Amino acid sequence: MEPNEPLSGKKLPFNNLYLNAGLISGLNHWWMYVLGIVAAMFGYFLFQLFMIFPLMAAATNNGITLADIQGNPEILFDPEKIGMNKNILLALLFSMFVFAFLGLFIVIKRVHRKTLTSVITAYDKVRFGRFFFAFAIWGILLIISVLLSYFLNKDEVSVQFDPVNFVFLLLVCVVLMPVQTCTEELIFRGYLIQGLSQIFKNGILPLAITSVLFGLVHMSNPEAKIYGWITMLPYYAIFGFFLGAITLLDEGLELAMGIHCANNLISSLLITSPNGVLKTDAIFVAEGENPGAEFITWFVMALLTFIIFWQKYRWKNFNLLIK
Repeated sequence: MEPNEPLSGKKLPFNNLYLNAGLISGLNHWWMYVLGIVAAMFGYFLFQLFMIFPLMAAATNNGITLADIQGNPEILFDPEKIGMNKNILLALLFSMFVFAFLGLFIVIKRVHRKTLTSVITAYDKVRFGRFFFAFAIWGILLIISVLLSYFLNKDEVSVQFDPVNFVFLLLVCVVLMPVQTCTEELIFRGYLIQGLSQIFKNGILPLAITSVLFGLVHMSNPEAKIYGWITMLPYYAIFGFFLGAITLLDEGLELAMGIHCANNLISSLLITSPNGVLKTDAIFVAEGENPGAEFITWFVMALLTFIIFWQKYRWKNFNLLIK
């Protein structure tokens, strides 16, 4: 597969085809990128605003007062407390990303006059084989880690499998989870890295900035409030840096999208916990989290995944991370 045609025959500032693709595709005024992020946020929060009404109705019907909601707004996102089916709430949460994607897509298409492909990859077509390979590798490692956690900690991890609820959970995850994860990748590892690279004239600063931003937007998650920013911000930021690094090394988002999708989808299907951001009808339920042990497990998974990619795709030019 060849890089996008506009990349050939021109002297470009970056060694990285992916950064060059962002530069030479469409229009790239700074205010357009601001508009793109605003449009994504507008779509996200607009749907959230409409979503609040059925959540409040469910909560009040379940005996929760307006005072309770004002004191703890997060109660609306706890399906057991508001008496809402977990899968319905999950579908509503994921639908916010559908509208975020639509907002961003409109700006990319109509304002930047870019193709979506140019934000995903430096090549003429999206490399779906890479997406599914990354999904499979991360998915297998994640399944192994959850099973080990269950067999080694049966006092803390138990089975709650309900076939009917699990089927509905599977449908929601398969349909909407790829939208959620790929939208996040499109924004942080795609749109923003390409845009910021045109300001800083390199790849490493956009990678660092977007990694920190990725961590910050996850600080509203319940586990961040329970275990604190000092514990959880580095975890999310390092995960973001890992995904951004393989995006630059592979000159496209496909691997990062595959990992992120597998991480959220399979986690939602396999294991849930009272403090987790997604409370699902998963196969296993954990009594709580151990951030330290989870980070070590993640680090081993990330290292193994990187080695597999490095060998398979013959990554040799690590200057791609810089320029």
